[in-house]
Amino acid sequence: MAFLADSLARIKPSATIAVTNKARELKAAGRDVIGLGAGEPDFDTPENIKEAAIQAIRDGKTKYTAVDGIPELKAAIAAKFKRENNLTYAPNQITVGTGGKQVLYNALMATLNPGDEVIIPAPYWVSYPEMVALGGGTPVEIVGPQSQGFKIGPEALEAAITPKTKWLLLNSPSNPTGAGYTRAELRALADVLLKYPHVWIMTDDMYEHLVFDDFEFATIAEVEPKLYDRTLTVNGVSKAYAMTGWRIGYAGGPVELIKAMGTIQSQSTSNPSSISQWAAVEALNGTQDYIPKNAELFKKRRDLVVSMLNQANGIVCPNPEGAFYVFPSCAGTLGKTTAGGKLLETDVDFVTALLEEEGVAVVQGSAFGLAPYFRISYATSTEALEEACTRIQRFCGNLR
Repeated sequence: MAFLADSLARIKPSATIAVTNKARELKAAGRDVIGLGAGEPDFDTPENIKEAAIQAIRDGKTKYTAVDGIPELKAAIAAKFKRENNLTYAPNQITVGTGGKQVLYNALMATLNPGDEVIIPAPYWVSYPEMVALGGGTPVEIVGPQSQGFKIGPEALEAAITPKTKWLLLNSPSNPTGAGYTRAELRALADVLLKYPHVWIMTDDMYEHLVFDDFEFATIAEVEPKLYDRTLTVNGVSKAYAMTGWRIGYAGGPVELIKAMGTIQSQSTSNPSSISQWAAVEALNGTQDYIPKNAELFKKRRDLVVSMLNQANGIVCPNPEGAFYVFPSCAGTLGKTTAGGKLLETDVDFVTALLEEEGVAVVQGSAFGLAPYFRISYATSTEALEEACTRIQRFCGNLR
């Protein structure tokens, strides 16, 4: 349509939302579908957080708030950063947005000029390159191959930096792979970044608390304090506290950047929901006891899914360090024909046929910048995961 903005041509709709919607449609039509596309915990929001929200409503805390967060939430965020990440932020260095996505978006909108480059390690969350493109910047994708645990090394980072590089966007543990950067790996990247003072770093730490085995989470401004003045440390309450629908994300960073992000937010959405903010205060200040328990449950699900997928013909599934995703290769299935007569030439063919023939909804790896893979979210019940993996085994077993 002629009256739509040219900028729309630069971006694609979210593949993860598309898969979730397709699964919903098939379910509504009576199909038996197991949806493994959505990245949200199946646990309910903890009771203490719900009660804090209800109390906020009863107390009349239902008016507009400061654009980028109430003082009580900023104080809780500052305490969290100090307690868990050894990072010190003043209230004017903290911003609160409607989910982590808005925080990332605000930062990009506030800083990107046409031609600015943003380095994005692939596989990446589907929204990163699209947000960069919408802001007029140029996404520069570096592949972290499976042989390196889906992570980039210092050599690849240095080779990608140009005079136009404005940001490095680093997500650990990662959506879609679950790959986590160790302290030593972050140290190696930091050593490169110290040489290029014009490059800023945005860390998406949303899965910080969902780590397994002996992996220890770290964030880059903590590993290298000299990068503190050009790092935006982004986090939120969605994943660790099972609060996806409450839509609260936050970040700590330099005063000038935080102020600019607030300006963007003031002219777009204004403040996040007042009730959600009070719920987030309780999430960060209240008991944290359930977080390791939930992580342990996710670990058991991870182990189940990795084991069952590696028993499927043509599938190779690495063991992730964190988050609640696996990112298996389906390369061994390509060139084969399904029981329903479909020739599999790409990972898109694989996920489409899997949904049509076995009713399992997953997302193609090409949507995340690396093919031929697919992403499974194991943030659902053990029973559903067992059934889904059994169907995937059957689907792969029937390939000819």
